[in-house]
Amino acid sequence: MIAYLDGRLAQKDPTFVIIDVGGVGYELRISLNTFTQLPEGERCRLYTHQHIKEDAHTLYGFATLAEKSAFLHLISISGVGPNTGLMILSSLTVQEVQQAIVREDVRTIQQVKGIGAKTAQRIILELRDKFRKGLGADTVSVSFGAHNTSREEALSALVTLGFAKNVAEKTLDTIIKREGAGLTVEEMIKLALKSS
Repeated sequence: MIAYLDGRLAQKDPTFVIIDVGGVGYELRISLNTFTQLPEGERCRLYTHQHIKEDAHTLYGFATLAEKSAFLHLISISGVGPNTGLMILSSLTVQEVQQAIVREDVRTIQQVKGIGAKTAQRIILELRDKFRKGLGADTVSVSFGAHNTSREEALSALVTLGFAKNVAEKTLDTIIKREGAGLTVEEMIKLALKSS
């Protein structure tokens, strides 16, 4: 089992990164929260989880141990796979997930694309005691400067997360018109996930 990867950030996308460790490029799926914390092209360390299925071996990367722990708790729930776990951690911070579960706030969890009422209730029921004991949430939100490709990066991330491209484009255009063009990629994606 790979506990973490420490190397140079060779490629960074809102849904995945490639880390060069000793000349080998490891591709890791990441959440939006991890994406915002990674410095472009610099050395970084990501805590990992390897998910093995019949047809795929996928590495998931997390900027903090708290986020990895939250992810492992989430995917332990029947009906919540790794992609749904990442979707939850892209829509909400670790603290927001923890607070929603502890407060039994079904609506907050249900706002995540693909989470229905039953799944939200199951997540709360199965995790509230574990989360009340504390997850050690130490996520730090770091924003990065907006640039011309923010809309394209946000669009790419939304399509990877399961949105139809035309729906994602319309949603992003509506958000930009309403909120202004100064939004970061993270903000665009979060608003799009909440509006779906």
